[in-house]
Amino acid sequence: MIIHLDTNFLIGAQKPGTVPNQKFLEWLACGDLFEISVLVWAEFLCGSLTHEEEASARLLISAQHPMSDGQAELGAKLFRETGRRKRSLADCLIAACAILADAPLATENRTDFEKLVPLGLRLA
Repeated sequence: MIIHLDTNFLIGAQKPGTVPNQKFLEWLACGDLFEISVLVWAEFLCGSLTHEEEASARLLISAQHPMSDGQAELGAKLFRETGRRKRSLADCLIAACAILADAPLATENRTDFEKLVPLGLRLA
């Protein structure tokens, strides 16, 4: 199975002993693959990273999805249909990428994304 990662989950997956790390290792043992949107990668790179953390993240990810017209259109639709919540456009674009890839999204901010489940998002 392919699982899309949200930024916070990608960060947590690299920290031994955390819930995201434990889930990541379970999924990895099952042969699952991990993908992200280019937006998640940009958010990740905005953090205070060491060279080793960036290199480690690159090894965890099997693919990055560039932003497409379809993702932009679906992200805008999700944004409109969830009340145009301030600072939620990025989440809507991340969700659109996962929806169009037909992949569940792993996130530590489930409450931010639960509003998108009735609109087609699956959470891991």
